[in-house]
Amino acid sequence: MRVTICAIGRLRAGPELDLIKDYISRFDRTGRNLGLGPAQIVELEDKKGGGSAAEAALLDRAVPKGATVCTLDERGKVMTSPDFANMLGDWRDRGTSDVAFLIGGADGLTKDLRARADASVSFGKMVWPHMLARVMLAEQMYRAASILTGSPYHRV
Repeated sequence: MRVTICAIGRLRAGPELDLIKDYISRFDRTGRNLGLGPAQIVELEDKKGGGSAAEAALLDRAVPKGATVCTLDERGKVMTSPDFANMLGDWRDRGTSDVAFLIGGADGLTKDLRARADASVSFGKMVWPHMLARVMLAEQMYRAASILTGSPYHRV
């Protein structure tokens, strides 16, 4: 099951990008035998300044055809890491070939884009900058793959 993280904004070289690359690499290695991955990040920029509607159009076009869509949104479901792992595992077991996680810009995701999503996940009631949301998502993807393999990475 391929995973695409569609995110508004570009990350420059630095610790956040290093962490994301590391966790995506770990996810790909760990998930390979589970039917998870590869994962990729698609960075999008609204160069014309069209606001959240333009960002929503960019995100919508970046989603692979037929993909299950999951938004990262403060209004989404707060879940445990094992719940997140089970969600990924359930999608895989149902034969889902592509999953796209959507991360909006400073103004978040439009109502229409949120309504189109198959699922929505929240990292808590606080709002996180897009660069940190990417790091957290990449880590949770790796943690999910580790949980599904029975690895001791996730401790209860």
